[in-house]
Amino acid sequence: MSPAQRPPRLADVAALAGVSITTVSHVVNGTRFVAADTRERVRHALASLNYEPPPLAVRHRTGRALGLAITGASNPYFGELIHGVESEASRAGFALLLCDTHDDTQREAAAVAMLLAHNVEAVVLAPSPDWESETLPMLRKHQTPFVLIDRMSDVRCDQVGTENEAVSIALVEHLLDLGHQRIGMLTGLTGLSTTEERRRGYVRAHELAGVPVDEQLVVPAHSTVAGGRAGTATLLRMDRPPTALFSANNAMTIGALLALRERSRRVPDDMALVTFDDFEWAGAMSPALTAAAQPFHAMGAQAVQLLLRRLDDPFAPRRIVRLPAEIEHRESCGCHVEPGREPAPRPASPSARASSPDAGAAKAVK
Repeated sequence: MSPAQRPPRLADVAALAGVSITTVSHVVNGTRFVAADTRERVRHALASLNYEPPPLAVRHRTGRALGLAITGASNPYFGELIHGVESEASRAGFALLLCDTHDDTQREAAAVAMLLAHNVEAVVLAPSPDWESETLPMLRKHQTPFVLIDRMSDVRCDQVGTENEAVSIALVEHLLDLGHQRIGMLTGLTGLSTTEERRRGYVRAHELAGVPVDEQLVVPAHSTVAGGRAGTATLLRMDRPPTALFSANNAMTIGALLALRERSRRVPDDMALVTFDDFEWAGAMSPALTAAAQPFHAMGAQAVQLLLRRLDDPFAPRRIVRLPAEIEHRESCGCHVEPGREPAPRPASPSARASSPDAGAAKAVK
């Protein structure tokens, strides 16, 4: 539907008046002081477009709200991310509405539709593999500001995530430095940027070390405990099983540990193990897990900051932010850590950071 065929929206009024959607909202709802000349421009635009406010049940709310659509809200990883979103939203005066997408396109679309029905002003979305088919058109139709979190996309929009490739290179490089030539990898859900970026890091680390990649050692595990368990079992059944394993997320790592225990394989004696996503209890395990610790809380807070910027200026250049992660160097990789000594974090190696397209500090992309 073209702008001429549909009722005018706040975005149309904002564009005509040369102000932000937030400013128009304040004028319409009387929620904040607006300078007289600005207020007059907004009122003139409202009259020119014959803008009609939504029903009172929608307009008169007890507060402002942001929406968060994410999968696996019970996952400790996403718990920290959710806390980062909520704390930053609360600091800015917004309530947070949370929906679980289950990484399913239809459920994700339904979840976002529910958030929009509750009149959230903007949405933080950890997109499913096929989000562009239904969720993206819905957000654009409703002209709702949104930011992608954790999973990146080629869609031109604000996004925040981790330096997946650089950190994966560093994890696999460490195993190669320890002498492992056959390193298995459990890959995540197909269609996610995190899956592809971490796999690229695995391949690039081998290239940098001059070690050929055996594609049979790269096993899809679908970002789940069950997938990690089945994928590890597949690797262990090989005529020449790997001596080390890189698991690309925490759920698959749990599955890998279960499969190794079921087959009486010891970590790291029989299988060295490194993982993306740190756990609160990873250091308490025996052996303690070597893991990449993502800045989950900071990622959530950054997503809200990007949304606030977008609400204030709908026409601002888009930003893509990549946050660094650190490797918590413990014992599951096969390194000895002295009892009672806190192992130092291992940053992404210089070769990893130099060779990875997502390496470096937070970046802004227009």
